Amino acid sequence: MATPPRFTGSHQRQRQPDGEVRQSQVVTTYGPGALVDLVHDAVVVGGLDFWHFGDNETYIDEPRLRDALVLRFQKMGRKLHPQEPFRRPPVGDARDATTSRGIDVLEFPRWFVCQNPRCRALVTTANQERKKDRYWHDCDDGKAHECVPVRFVAACKNGHIDEFPWMGWTHEKVDGGLCGSPRLRLTEGATGDFADITVSCVCGARRRLIEASVDAANPHCRGRRPWLGSEGDEECEQPIRLLTRSASHVYFSQVESAVSIPEPAFSLRDVVQNHWDVLQNVSSAEMLAMLRTVVPKLKDLGDAAPDLILQTIAHIRDGVPAAREPMRTAEYRMLIGAPLEAPGETPTSDEVFHARRVEVPVHAGIAAVVLVKKLRQVRVQVGFTRLESSTANLQGEFDLGVRSQQLGLNADWLPASEINGEGIFLQLDEAKVRAWETSPAVIAREDALKAGFQAWAAQRNPDAVFPGARFYLLHSLAHMIATALSIECGYPASSITERLYCAPHDDAVPMAGLMLLTGSPSAEGSLGGLVEEGRRLKHHLQRALDAGRLCSNDPVCAQHSPGGDLAERHLEGAACHGCLYVAECSCERFNNFLDRALVVPTLGPTGCAFFGEEE
Repeated sequence: MATPPRFTGSHQRQRQPDGEVRQSQVVTTYGPGALVDLVHDAVVVGGLDFWHFGDNETYIDEPRLRDALVLRFQKMGRKLHPQEPFRRPPVGDARDATTSRGIDVLEFPRWFVCQNPRCRALVTTANQERKKDRYWHDCDDGKAHECVPVRFVAACKNGHIDEFPWMGWTHEKVDGGLCGSPRLRLTEGATGDFADITVSCVCGARRRLIEASVDAANPHCRGRRPWLGSEGDEECEQPIRLLTRSASHVYFSQVESAVSIPEPAFSLRDVVQNHWDVLQNVSSAEMLAMLRTVVPKLKDLGDAAPDLILQTIAHIRDGVPAAREPMRTAEYRMLIGAPLEAPGETPTSDEVFHARRVEVPVHAGIAAVVLVKKLRQVRVQVGFTRLESSTANLQGEFDLGVRSQQLGLNADWLPASEINGEGIFLQLDEAKVRAWETSPAVIAREDALKAGFQAWAAQRNPDAVFPGARFYLLHSLAHMIATALSIECGYPASSITERLYCAPHDDAVPMAGLMLLTGSPSAEGSLGGLVEEGRRLKHHLQRALDAGRLCSNDPVCAQHSPGGDLAERHLEGAACHGCLYVAECSCERFNNFLDRALVVPTLGPTGCAFFGEEE
């Protein structure tokens, strides 16, 4: 990751990169628009137009995810390459650094604070000397002291980010406004809290930073999008909000994913896609017949009718996506339809998905256990938000038209990574889930959870849709089992991620299942430890249920009311760091939509647990 003071191309002079991150982190934590602290600087990661691949450009193919996103981008009037929309982030080489390969970043913020405790001047980089990769301020004592980036930035809920207007804000309440020779000073108290931080000017203007924490008192956003370059700004009427630049809510990446599964119905399209270099200009049956005769690799087309092949070529050429089932519905069908495991059966080297059902006694509420010995998951960043994370629907799809910021102005592709690994899939008994969710106790608990959700939505995301008690049950159960598994499977809890399959009973395909998976970007991605523990799922489930009955924060945790919580924890019921929370990298929903009272009996609401006392 190269760090010039402004966006540059390959003409930038040779220099060592100022920082490195893993490719998978670029798709999640450090994507375009994210703020990153380097050794001597603070920067914002450049948009896709400022990513340089050199001669090492790598595409990732996942037909189901590709076609779904191409169609959604078309509906929004945004372009996405119909054949190769996913690219791995560029790979740099610190030993042979070049600006033709890597990611440009922009110095941000440009306001710095002098480290001299007797000075504490708040200055811009425009008038400061830079040497030895640091800015130096000439203090009144005649000596130069090092400067560090100011800790605060301004952002709005539309995803824009900007310098906080220090000059104008400090003098806002002074008669006559900005003085003739402003010189600002930032004084911090012992706690570092906003209430103990003061900005003052030599003219006597003085304000406490706590005043900027009230949105209504702040100026309107200027629509700045520095990661997109000089042409990225847009109009915005939202009030700005003062943020600490390292705060967790400065950047929420929107990542969508798909597990690669075999799709026989779309095998022809995939074959045409694989031989697109030969078939892209075919316009007649005669030309197709000639090519099938002289190009040996086109034997992959098999006995497919010429008219069908020509239609497929036309659809791909025109960017018409294939009509497919929703993402997770197709995966759910494949998982619940997995064949019974045969003794000694192992995945072959050319398989990307190998799932087998095992007949192990677990619980009356569990309909099936499937061991996924080999899987490939493709993760794609489609956008990001600030201040509040957006809520995906039950298929894991984000509404890209609601507060989602784009990753580039002109790029027609998205950053992606692929994970190879293994997993355990659990299917709950649909009849038992339906009987459970229609019981009076569960309906009452669902109403309480919905009241909290509506209180959150009214303030943060009015377009969000309540996922229902079924989703809370599946999500909470996934966290409980993942924590129990991590003790014995050989993987830390932070490396086990969840994938939830949830759809209401009246959906075309009702879903009530979850998959816990682990993996890495390597060719193998796993060691088999997680899958083998699936054979002992009864043991792990019992440990999880026993641990969930009592939290170290009970009875406060168990009796938490999501609707009337003054701490605004509106999206969870009986859930906290002592029981259900896991590492955010493991959770699809940032530790929201959790309630162990729907899973096991607790000290709170009674009669609503799916796994009650042992039958």
